[in-house]
Amino acid sequence: MANFNKVMLMGNLTRDPEVRYTPKGTALATIGLAVNRNWTTESGEKKEEVTFVDVEVWGRQAETIGQYMSKGRPIFIEGRLKLDQWDDKESGQKRSKLKVVCESFQFLGSPKSGAEFSDQPPAARAARPVGKPAVKPVATEEESAPPASEADDNIPF
Repeated sequence: MANFNKVMLMGNLTRDPEVRYTPKGTALATIGLAVNRNWTTESGEKKEEVTFVDVEVWGRQAETIGQYMSKGRPIFIEGRLKLDQWDDKESGQKRSKLKVVCESFQFLGSPKSGAEFSDQPPAARAARPVGKPAVKPVATEEESAPPASEADDNIPF
């Protein structure tokens, strides 16, 4: 049987990220995400439903979120579902919680102080993926053009 575990969420942080470190020095950020759903009923009444999701982010991405994100900021998260299970110390009952483990994310909206990405136009700032350079190096014509003998072979039609 095939398996697929993929989550894509876009929402606003419900609190400031909490960044901690494991004994081996790996960063772990925990964030709360509020995801809204708006719809109109058959009678024309507008409704809104809010879902609160706990997300954990590991490694360099955790440090980046801790540095640049704060309560209320919008973010796009791609990740997977994870079920945590434990025994409650007080009642002895089995407990569980479903959360999202972030595999990648993108900042949305404008930066919080404007100085972080001030050299980029607003569209590039809003959609810049984490872990990729803000500006790609530009190749010279000699580097980007194939040799004349290969140029005709690379035409896709």
